[in-house]
Amino acid sequence: MIFKLDLESPNERYAALTLSDEKLLEEIFSLLSSSVNPLANPYGDDGSFAASISRLPVGLRAMAATHHLDISLTLDDLGWHFLNFGEPGFVRETEAGLRELGLNKMADWFAGAYAIVTPLRLEIDASGDYYECLTQHGHMDRIDELTRKARPKLPKGSKGPIYSAWITYARAHPENVFGKQMP
Repeated sequence: MIFKLDLESPNERYAALTLSDEKLLEEIFSLLSSSVNPLANPYGDDGSFAASISRLPVGLRAMAATHHLDISLTLDDLGWHFLNFGEPGFVRETEAGLRELGLNKMADWFAGAYAIVTPLRLEIDASGDYYECLTQHGHMDRIDELTRKARPKLPKGSKGPIYSAWITYARAHPENVFGKQMP
């Protein structure tokens, strides 16, 4: 039996890699939109979103799992993220996704914030005052610190660390994002 060695460059096998970073990110968003079940609710507690993304290639799965965290870091603090996206399966997927993307420190900060917020979730829901609850328990300063670490100051118009990691990861591991492409 004779095996043919494939010496094609990844750019030839994955057309998206020839795109600019901005266009590559658009391509990833498009792929996510068409790959994740639109009925799977990332805000829900039923586990449907984590189940929906579990079938994706490992890199695309990491991107689907971390997308909402990037938005949360833009709008809220790291602890508040879990009030919107605190379903345990989704949280596990997000932490694993951060690690897959090479964002290990961010994954640690994420896990730290989750460990603070989760035991207080019922109290936060009952009081309706997240900030007061965390302040009363002496945790607000730590949440602020974790958020500052996870949300570095960036030049205006630049991508945050999560979307930047998507681009880097897609270029390094296109098969884990776009699947096995046939030459």
